[in-house]
Amino acid sequence: MIDGSTIIFYLLAALTLTCGLLSVTTRHIFRAAIYLLFSLIGIAGIYFWMKYEFIAAVQIVVYVGGIVVLIIFSIFLTQQAGEKLARQTIGRKVFAALAVFCGFALTMLQVYQHEFYLSADTPAATSVFNIGQTMMRVKDGGYALPFEVISILLLAAMIGCIVIAMREVTPKSSKGDLESPNTRSTIESDSSINKEPDVSNNIT
Repeated sequence: MIDGSTIIFYLLAALTLTCGLLSVTTRHIFRAAIYLLFSLIGIAGIYFWMKYEFIAAVQIVVYVGGIVVLIIFSIFLTQQAGEKLARQTIGRKVFAALAVFCGFALTMLQVYQHEFYLSADTPAATSVFNIGQTMMRVKDGGYALPFEVISILLLAAMIGCIVIAMREVTPKSSKGDLESPNTRSTIESDSSINKEPDVSNNIT
């Protein structure tokens, strides 16, 4: 029988997957950032559901409060929040679908090859001291390397936001392309008329 905890898990999983799919399929860049925000919040909710409060807090602080806020801020700096992105070619869509399929297949392969078993060891206390020692440990069971990788990820997000904010909108066509032959002839005739001497002033 499905209990309330299972229903909450399926709701969080549906929120994460749906918002993640909408984030990569929408053509509005601002909506994509908002969908990404809710997808990451859904992942944090799953961590809370698993009673991993510290990982959920890191998820919210680093991804929701850091990377997504930087992305939204850079979108507003470009003043293109309401514009649509260009349509992607079929080749890019196929390449993206293959990348997603390979990533999903690799993840499922690792899950099926790993042997899950119940541990008889008592779980360690989740105090700030124990979490700090585990994160700064460089030997087995330490998280010093992932901690540094997260800092590199934040730096890459900041650089990407700066590049997006500094990007200039290229005009769709130059001035010469906008001028048709008929327009040019009209401009030339107007200029020739303006160049004619004022005959009335000469007569007077």
